[in-house]
Amino acid sequence: MIRQLNSNEIIKLLGKDFDSQSIDESKNELYVSADQLTNVCSILKNTKQASFDLLTCISGVDYVEYFQVVYHLTSTIHKHSCVLKVNLFGRSDLVCPSVYKFWQGADFQEREIWDLLGIYFEGHPNMKRIFLWDGFEGHPLRRDYLESPR
Repeated sequence: MIRQLNSNEIIKLLGKDFDSQSIDESKNELYVSADQLTNVCSILKNTKQASFDLLTCISGVDYVEYFQVVYHLTSTIHKHSCVLKVNLFGRSDLVCPSVYKFWQGADFQEREIWDLLGIYFEGHPNMKRIFLWDGFEGHPLRRDYLESPR
């Protein structure tokens, strides 16, 4: 059985040297700023205590006031999981660091989020549309898609 870690347990795995000022604690998820995401993922993937070797899924959410990228990570070694969330504010030029270099399973998932929500994953090796054609205007899962001029 896989056990879900709470935010305090995840912070303990990140260690004392981690800049916790950029982290906001919650119950069963950890909010991380976009500029700290790659540091957090590196620690969670590469330290023995954490060993999050599986990216279960990535999803994107449009909350009108901000967008959110949600990461579900699992350690098949330690049988624990965690949820990381990154909030991106604004409606245009949304950028989040890619986690492809840590988990290659992020490839199609980041491309899907880019294609349908318009969140660009910086550092992704092949950031292009995956469902829609290259000339398609806009990102159809955005709340404001039908209102935007095409």
